[in-house]
Amino acid sequence: MTILVTGGAGFIGSNFVLDWLAHSEEAVVNLDKLTYAGNLESLASLQGDPRHIFVRGDIGDRSLVDRLLIEHHPRAVINFAAESHVDRSIHGPEDFIQTNIVGTFHLLEAVRGYYNALPATEKSSFRFLHVSTDEVYGSLTPEAPPFTEENPYEPNSPYSASKAASDHLVRAYHHTYGLPVLTTNCSNNYGPYHFPEKMIPLMIVNALAGKHLPVYGDGMQVRDWLYVKDHCSAIRRVLEDGRLGETYNVGGWNEKPNIEVVKTICKLLDQYRPRSDGKSYADQITYVSDRPGHDQRYAIDARKIERELNWKPSETFESGITKTVRWYLENTEWVRHVQSGTYRDWIKKQYS
Repeated sequence: MTILVTGGAGFIGSNFVLDWLAHSEEAVVNLDKLTYAGNLESLASLQGDPRHIFVRGDIGDRSLVDRLLIEHHPRAVINFAAESHVDRSIHGPEDFIQTNIVGTFHLLEAVRGYYNALPATEKSSFRFLHVSTDEVYGSLTPEAPPFTEENPYEPNSPYSASKAASDHLVRAYHHTYGLPVLTTNCSNNYGPYHFPEKMIPLMIVNALAGKHLPVYGDGMQVRDWLYVKDHCSAIRRVLEDGRLGETYNVGGWNEKPNIEVVKTICKLLDQYRPRSDGKSYADQITYVSDRPGHDQRYAIDARKIERELNWKPSETFESGITKTVRWYLENTEWVRHVQSGTYRDWIKKQYS
């Protein structure tokens, strides 16, 4: 038995591949384009493992995807492949349209052709699982209830709009063509192997380098934080027992303002890697101009997945952020290798 994972060298995808192979002997065909955030070093522990078959390529390459489906005959496709950074989507939305919308379309078309050719016995067990985001729901006011699966889509950035479009395509392929799909919409992930353009790893890396810790606006934007390994376990449960055509919101039940997250990271670094001058890393916090269209609050109501699939997160924010900070302190070589010239140019452009 085999599964096909797209985007399996990115942050969430690589964690999922590692998690999957830690729990299963079932092989993974890992298709990733290896753009700036795709990093095979995250999968270095799988080198020589015959259960991990890596293929460099684009989900929009129909002939390649067709060949992989025929050659490896997967029983499921899990789609992580996406451009995912809001700030980058504001500066250059075209890549997000091409990957998240057009790429998902080509992937769905390939999978539809493959699924239609399967014997009836294999059709009944085949699944296409699409991994999405809570950002498709838009922004919440401070007093509003968390997002449920029934919330209307109100995306506010080119990134979230492109993910919303891909979600609609996946839904349409189920209702129009009978493709056995599942969709998950997750809250903000954090944990090991996170490319240091996103807030939590950026703060850790900048703090250790003695740089400013850039916080947008007043830092009171609220996010629900989900430890990435909890997210991986949720995807496994949805793949195993989720109802066809359904959406499952996956959250950590950890709403935190951004500034509180940054100060928590500083306190942990003060404990585990104190500054040589005895001062707190919090002294490096610098408030910068807010980004355009910045959503004020996201929050996930994850009761459906708990009720139907008996899943809930294992980590509190306190336990997860401690594990995350310690991981970055213990894996400085990984961090150093991902800090390419392209990465440094981006940080300079975004936070100047």
